[in-house]
Amino acid sequence: MFSIYQKTIKHKITFNGVGLHSGKNSNVKFIPAHDNQGIVFKRVDLENNNLIEAKFNNVSSATLCTSLKNNHGVKVSTVEHLLAALYIKGIDNLIVEIDSEEMPILDGSSQEFINLIESANIINLNTRKKYIKILEKVEFEDKDRKISIEPSDNFEVDFQLNYENNVIGLQRNKVNFFKDNLEKVTQSRTFCLFDDIEKIKKIGLAKGGSLENAIVVENDKILNQGGLRNEKEFVNHKILDLVGDFSLVGFGILGKVTCYRGGHELSNLFLHELMNRNKNKFEILTVQDFKSKALSHRSYTSGLAVNA
Repeated sequence: MFSIYQKTIKHKITFNGVGLHSGKNSNVKFIPAHDNQGIVFKRVDLENNNLIEAKFNNVSSATLCTSLKNNHGVKVSTVEHLLAALYIKGIDNLIVEIDSEEMPILDGSSQEFINLIESANIINLNTRKKYIKILEKVEFEDKDRKISIEPSDNFEVDFQLNYENNVIGLQRNKVNFFKDNLEKVTQSRTFCLFDDIEKIKKIGLAKGGSLENAIVVENDKILNQGGLRNEKEFVNHKILDLVGDFSLVGFGILGKVTCYRGGHELSNLFLHELMNRNKNKFEILTVQDFKSKALSHRSYTSGLAVNA
């Protein structure tokens, strides 16, 4: 279903947790925002120039997570799971106050963020929500990675993984974000191979990683007690990441995304390709615009039928 109006939350809500890569504890507050404010992170540990807008052209790094940076060099990282939760719940406007450089990882999925958002009560604002509607297919390739978007009246994602590891393997899933039950997607956790952990830590990341917030795969077994939450948890988490990254376009999305071996970097490269070099292949509309165009089209075709 389309949301006709922009949304925010009714009540402030506060929580805390450890950052996956920094290992530092962060205190976070969700604060209701006005129409057209968008999603804005506010680094309350800094006094000046501490606002960071959640937009694709503010992505400063896409290595193992999505990091945003403003024009003054102030950053916030690992934002993708929260952004996915906000997109799925239809939240267009929110101030996210945080007292460090990295969002908490919580359980490694978006489900706890969704629970927090729902507990704060979602409300409609007065301004109509805008959607980017794809008119023509746009494709992008980077070596053996591929991604595209084509016209659709829904927001759909068709994602395929291709790992040499037998547990992860060649996994694919298709999700319609307007029609499908999204519980398996929102509950799917981030993951890594055991053999990669030391490599990641050598570059200063994953200091807060544990079996409480990530799936770890060693050879042919999953180290987490209880195993997977669903049989396609690996690819479902990649879909979740993609939605968080695509939300940085700043609009609702009407199109079908097909992605092969994608990740944060590919998603951001693709958004630059779409928004900066293919402006003739999409339009920005509200639900009222859709209805007006549909009515105009019906009147036009009806006239043709009468004259035939």
